[in-house]
Amino acid sequence: KFASDDVVGQTHQCLKNLVAILQEAGSSMEKVLKTTVYLKDIKDFVAMNEVYSTYFTQDPPARAAFEVANLPKNALVEIEAIASKS
Repeated sequence: KFASDDVVGQTHQCLKNLVAILQEAGSSMEKVLKTTVYLKDIKDFVAMNEVYSTYFTQDPPARAAFEVANLPKNALVEIEAIASKS
């Protein structure tokens, strides 16, 4: 189940999950080097980006964003990240 039925809520949840995963791994959002954003509809990019920019406020990492045909469980957005620990 998703926290929300819209891309804004799902983006928040993706990034909250990412924060938790990074903390558990001994890293942080400041150590993210690159993200890849998968969107069910590229028209949602602006809304996703507004949320995204609140999590990466200084020196945002490199990023790629794509529209994809399908995401697991019919999600609207999925975000993957590469981060360092040091």
